[in-house]
Amino acid sequence: MPNSIGVRDLKGKAFIMAYTSVNPSDGRLLESFEQISDEALEAKLAAAQRCFQSWKHTSYTARAAIIGRAADLMRSRADEFARLATLEMGKRISEARGEVSFSADILDYYRENAERFLMRRKLHPEEGEAHIESSPIGVIFGVEPWNFPYYQLARVAGPHLMAGNVLLVKHAGCVPQCAMAFEALLIEAGAPVGLYTNLLISHEQSDSVVDDPRVKGVALTGSVPAGRSLAARAGANLKPSSMELGGSDAFIVLEDADMDLTVKWAVWGRMYNCGQTCCAAKRFIVVEDVADVFIQRFRAALAELEPGDPMHESTTLGPLSTESALQQLLVQVDDAVFSGAEVLLGGGRIHRPGSYMSPTILTNITPDNPAYKGEFFGPVALFFRVKNEEAAIALANDSDFGLGGSVFTEDVGRGLRVASRVDTGMMFINNISWSDAELPFGGIKNSGYGRELGDIGIQAFVNKKLVRYVDIDAPV
Repeated sequence: MPNSIGVRDLKGKAFIMAYTSVNPSDGRLLESFEQISDEALEAKLAAAQRCFQSWKHTSYTARAAIIGRAADLMRSRADEFARLATLEMGKRISEARGEVSFSADILDYYRENAERFLMRRKLHPEEGEAHIESSPIGVIFGVEPWNFPYYQLARVAGPHLMAGNVLLVKHAGCVPQCAMAFEALLIEAGAPVGLYTNLLISHEQSDSVVDDPRVKGVALTGSVPAGRSLAARAGANLKPSSMELGGSDAFIVLEDADMDLTVKWAVWGRMYNCGQTCCAAKRFIVVEDVADVFIQRFRAALAELEPGDPMHESTTLGPLSTESALQQLLVQVDDAVFSGAEVLLGGGRIHRPGSYMSPTILTNITPDNPAYKGEFFGPVALFFRVKNEEAAIALANDSDFGLGGSVFTEDVGRGLRVASRVDTGMMFINNISWSDAELPFGGIKNSGYGRELGDIGIQAFVNKKLVRYVDIDAPV
């Protein structure tokens, strides 16, 4: 994700601020912040390392008290946190409140379950006794994106802090105030100095953090190029990493699907967070028997969405997160059309203040079209007709991504069979409901590796130590 964006001063001259809040609903500059110095970064690294030396010995009960207070504070100030997210990245206010609530739920989930997830596991060797015990590994560096400015932080903070690690986090450059608010939340909840540290740093400084021997693991959610770069650097330093790198999820509609339910989920799956979701429905793969009915209803539903101020409850279409995000999406649509795609709906900017794009549907997308294997991070749906279930599965799997996907059918057994055959990290039957802290989140192929949330999510950066006792003589 970009670390900085361009803005303009009152005389219209372009300049760069490292961390800048711009309200995408009207283009207004809110506030900007300077990157920290190398000396300040060193002080924060040292504080994190000092904190780890005590935090790793802190009881689960004491850790849980801090994480639980943070969750309570989030809920008590839900409107305040939500408003800030809406101001900085344009998320509709009702969606922003939902994100705040889910973030608090994640913190509570690990507060309640971390000790159980990491409890000593007894083994059964042929002789003697043995067990696996879990211990934290140290300072973890997280690099997080703007599209869910609190949820992304909660899903690393909840598990890894409760596991006994400490966190340094570089958040996206366009949501600095959300990043600061989350750090302040944990400090107010009682976090010791160095437990959770927000870093306003450059890409070069980020590389130095990965290289630093005090940092023991790296977690990133972002683009494929960012993942390749950071994973390579972590690998060169022999440090474990987790990578969540986006997707182009298939939304499969079979001939026996409940069309009322399917269209509702299609609209939500493509337009939630204005389509800026890694596991959004992006490729709509519909069998021929119901393709006409589906596209007619889907198109009509998208056309009804009305742009407006994301602070207003009545708004059904908010802006994209930044002007640069809008421009990138418009270029992708133009490239797709130039390569033969047909526009069934939208395709352009909405002419009003702010970074708004009309809901868009593209079809007639051939394998040689860049749209076929690309990811559209915004309100653009790709529509494909296929002959039957087998063709739907084949097309779903013909992707460089493998994050999530869904299948709609009234036969749950059939849905389970299709889900098992789609090459992806997550599959949903008659829904796209991933917002449960118990459900592991992550993918395969270019969507990355590792899992966050659930029991699996807390295991990423812990040492699984084997301890064995047996009363035998050494071999002769």
